[in-house]
Amino acid sequence: MNILVTGAAGFIGYHLCSSLLNDGYNVLGIDNINNYYNKNLKLDRLKILNKHNNFKFDKIDISDRKAITSSFLNYKPIKVINLAAQAGVRYSLQQPYKYVESNLIGFVNIIELCRQTNVEGLIYASSSSVYGENKKVPFSEKDCVKKPISLYAASKISNELIAYSYSHLYGLNTTGLRYFTVYGPWGRPDMSYHIFTKKILNDESINIFNSGKIKRDFTFINDIILGTKAAIIKNYNNEVFNLGNSTTVNILELIRIIENQLGKKAKINLRAKQPRDMNKTYADISKSVTKLNFNPMTSIYEGIPLFLDWFKNYYIK
Repeated sequence: MNILVTGAAGFIGYHLCSSLLNDGYNVLGIDNINNYYNKNLKLDRLKILNKHNNFKFDKIDISDRKAITSSFLNYKPIKVINLAAQAGVRYSLQQPYKYVESNLIGFVNIIELCRQTNVEGLIYASSSSVYGENKKVPFSEKDCVKKPISLYAASKISNELIAYSYSHLYGLNTTGLRYFTVYGPWGRPDMSYHIFTKKILNDESINIFNSGKIKRDFTFINDIILGTKAAIIKNYNNEVFNLGNSTTVNILELIRIIENQLGKKAKINLRAKQPRDMNKTYADISKSVTKLNFNPMTSIYEGIPLFLDWFKNYYIK
């Protein structure tokens, strides 16, 4: 089976491609290798993927309709996993057009090509950010998501609405996955756990907003990959699923775990709340358990040491 994965050089994309390749699938990876964070990390991920004979790579921006169409038609994928997106909540305040180009125009390019070529299924990345400041927790797929507090979140809600319309109009199978704070080896340098680790090791101060009253549903990358692969196999007509660990960890507790593992104390500055930040994310995964057999196995106390082992080997050696 030929599978196309966009965002293949990204954190989740790299791990997903690795797993699919090991399962024997033929994978075409697409990525624009942008400079949102250090390109070397993306290129190093690609070096590992390129060792597989059943992996091909095209450096393409999914907002480039001509280029993505050519690649799509040449490869003829049976299923498509769209993970390419401009990530980051805070960055969307600085570069809004990048989110429009990748998360909206790029997404429409992908889903329209899926329709035109009768792809069996499109699985795409959504985000826990769509829940905004919903007061009810844990967050359920049944909850209203009409009040995003960032452009990034708004773009992900738009993806879900576009996917619904394509499923309704054309019968295209689409599955959206609302990822909850994914972490682990090869993780993105702009994520909190990555930043905290680097700053603790470098004796730099860490700014913690909302006076430390922030909780996140941290989900280990291996669990995310199992949930994503289940969605690929199940290939529902039109569904949206939460993929989270279904537990919350205070950000100060996360720092404490990292401190204990590194044997070094953090320098913490408590700051006021940022209007763009969610106070808490917490996934209700009952639907994912039932329809995807999703069963996250890795706690933050197990996952962070695995990340730190990779971090030391990759950055410090």
